[in-house]
Amino acid sequence: MSDIQSLPEKTVERLSEYRRTLLRCQKQGITHIFSHVLAGIHGLTAVQVRRDLMLIGFSSDTKKGYDVSVLADFISDILDSEAPMNIGVIGMGHLGQAITKYFNGKGLKLKIVASFDVDEHKVGSFIDDIPCYSMTEFAQKVEELDINIVILSCPTCKAEETVLPIVNAGIKGVLNFTSKPLNFPLGIVVENYDITTLLEKVAYFVKEQEEN
Repeated sequence: MSDIQSLPEKTVERLSEYRRTLLRCQKQGITHIFSHVLAGIHGLTAVQVRRDLMLIGFSSDTKKGYDVSVLADFISDILDSEAPMNIGVIGMGHLGQAITKYFNGKGLKLKIVASFDVDEHKVGSFIDDIPCYSMTEFAQKVEELDINIVILSCPTCKAEETVLPIVNAGIKGVLNFTSKPLNFPLGIVVENYDITTLLEKVAYFVKEQEEN
């Protein structure tokens, strides 16, 4: 079975999307799905879907299509770690709270277990059943709760201030929702998710459609 680190980033993203579709199919009682159907749902070609699945060593396409349950489990074996990974959220403003509310309860082997903020009115409280700690407790709580990944949703102007605490605490992965790209040492996986840029990208193509 392929090592997840050897897969292209876009393939990993698509595998995650395929799995969510497969899990929805399971809930609807759908037992098999063809590559061209899975491709159509995600705006891809059947060739791309088959190529992605070949990369992870899955090729049991029968006359009825892929077995939904088998393929979902196979992708889970590739994407998921053996033990659940704990996540912390830095910054519990509206965005941080929305992310926490959306993410937990998805049934993945990823769980938000703590949040961190500098607002004394939030520290010590529970937000969507997640305890909120002071950033002064960050390293201690990361160790106590075995947090591997942090989601950064603090104000952009404060983003750089979080880099050193994150590095010193031994965090292995960062999902950065601020509009400031952050650089971390090698060994820390970072995904910078700039909502403003993505929204402007959508707006540009909407404008292009209207003008043509």
